[in-house]
Amino acid sequence: MNYRTVIMYTEIGCFVTCVCGWILVCSTLPIQYWTYSEVSRTVITSARFFSNLWKDCTSDSTGKTDCKEFPSLLALQMYIHLCRALIITSIILGLFGDILALVGMKCTKLGGSEIVNARVTVAAGINYLASGFCAMFAFSWYGNKVISEFQDPNHRTQKFELGSALFIGWGGSALLMVGGLLYNIFAVMEGCQSRPLPQP
Repeated sequence: MNYRTVIMYTEIGCFVTCVCGWILVCSTLPIQYWTYSEVSRTVITSARFFSNLWKDCTSDSTGKTDCKEFPSLLALQMYIHLCRALIITSIILGLFGDILALVGMKCTKLGGSEIVNARVTVAAGINYLASGFCAMFAFSWYGNKVISEFQDPNHRTQKFELGSALFIGWGGSALLMVGGLLYNIFAVMEGCQSRPLPQP
C-alpha cells in the first residue's frame, strides 16, 4: 500500500469521524433531556422535570407530558443565549467543514493540484476543530452551571442533574476535535510531500 493510498484512507476515516461527531452535536438540539429532576410525591406517584435550551417539560407517572417554551427571550439567563449561539455556530462550521472535506479529499478528485487539495483539507480541519471547540465549550459551560447549582447549599430552588444530551454533545465534540486535528496533521504532511522542489 503506497503513501497516497494511506493518506486517502486516513482522510476517509477522519471524514467519517467528523461527520459522526457533527451528527451527534446536531442531535442534541431537539433532545429534551439536557437537565432532569425527579420528585417523588408519594410511593406511587412521582413527577419528572426536564429541560433543554428551548423549553421546560414535566411528566408524571401516568406518562402525561407537558412542555412550555421559555416565555420571554430577553428574560433568559445569559448562559442559555450563549449556549444556543455556540451550538448553532458549531453546526454551521461543521457543515462548512463537510463541504470543504468533500472537495479536498483525494478520493473525490474535486480539487485541483495536490497543494490545493492539501490547503482545502487544512481549511476543513480548521472548521472541524472550531466546530468541536464551540460545541465543547457550550456543553461544558451548561454542564458546569448545572453542577454548580446542584452542589450549592444556598440554591433553594429545584436542583437538576446532567441529562443525556450533554453526554452525547461531549462525545460529538470530542469526535469533531480529534477528526479535525488529524485532518490538519495529515494535510500538512501531504502538503510538504507535494511541495515542488526549488529549481537551481
